[in-house]
Amino acid sequence: MARAPDLSEDPIPEPDRVEGAPHPRETLWLIGQTAAEATFLDAYRQGRLPHGWLLTGPRGVGKATLAWRIARFLLATPEEDGGLFAPPPPVSLDVPPDHPVARRMLALSEPRLFLLRRPWDDKATPPRHRQEITVEEVRRMKNFFSLSAADGGRRAAIIDTADDLNTNAANALLKLLEEPPRGVTLLLVSHQPWHLLPTIRSRCRDLRLGPLSAPDMAQALVAAGGTADEAGAMAELSGGSVGEAIRIANQDGIKLYAQIVALFATLPRLDRPRALALAEAGAGRGAEASFELILRLVDLFLARLARAGVTGHPPPEAASGEAALIARLAPDAGAALVWADLAQSLSARARRGRAVNLDPASLLMDMVLKIDETAGMLAPR
Repeated sequence: MARAPDLSEDPIPEPDRVEGAPHPRETLWLIGQTAAEATFLDAYRQGRLPHGWLLTGPRGVGKATLAWRIARFLLATPEEDGGLFAPPPPVSLDVPPDHPVARRMLALSEPRLFLLRRPWDDKATPPRHRQEITVEEVRRMKNFFSLSAADGGRRAAIIDTADDLNTNAANALLKLLEEPPRGVTLLLVSHQPWHLLPTIRSRCRDLRLGPLSAPDMAQALVAAGGTADEAGAMAELSGGSVGEAIRIANQDGIKLYAQIVALFATLPRLDRPRALALAEAGAGRGAEASFELILRLVDLFLARLARAGVTGHPPPEAASGEAALIARLAPDAGAALVWADLAQSLSARARRGRAVNLDPASLLMDMVLKIDETAGMLAPR
């Protein structure tokens, strides 16, 4: 593999790690994605492995973890020779944690694996990861496969994520997919596959991963070092994404969403002191993450309003009293359309304002006042 520094000594962060959660290579088992695993295993058992796999689905549902599981499985499983004493076909992607390949991959020292991700730029001020994967990195991968024949067996590359490829890097990867080295499997992780070159998508087999259910979310949160107590609410707020659930948990997002619901329960007679407190929570130095989280949670609430108005059924509650509030604010499809239109404009307006350094508290307060105004317009006379 492209050798990485000893992470226990090097302070450089990893661009593909969610703060507060194990890295995908440290997660040996994948929860809630049995269909995707079964699809890969079926292709493997039939001897029809394509050179490129495109792992797609919402952010944080386990795509990178599955990529590492597949790579670990391919590199640890001996190639069958078709002989009389060949082992039975594998029934899972599991590899024992004490297997030499598993240990080397955990240490980023497996010589048959290349990890392609956004590189670290130590010449930037301050030093940081580049915003994209450059063509130089793809060329390094191509050279790696031309020089690292190893024992002649399988080799693999994980591209996390293919969404980060710039135009030249994407074209270089396409050439590699069109003329893949022998025995190489390319595993492309993508949150937004529609942004990739159509020719890249056509050269890969799609492996779709879906959102996690509440029971799977509970199990995954525990496996990631969290708690299952709020798994139902986390499944709702995160869209079934473990990665997003961990981000929300790191910022006490369940409590914040409950505060937002309690505030909107006062509509259309807005509790202004409570609204000001919410706006101030997203302001100040170092509050950028809180500002973004408030925007995401307000977006989510408005989306849930609109969806419930169209379907006539409120979603499972992510906060106490939410179902009754949604039923009151979005009683029909007409109200749902109004909330949907508002949702499209509000967060974009707030983010544009933040980009030009407008006061975040004022931006959030403006958003809440627009929501209050809309609730008043929809209120029965």
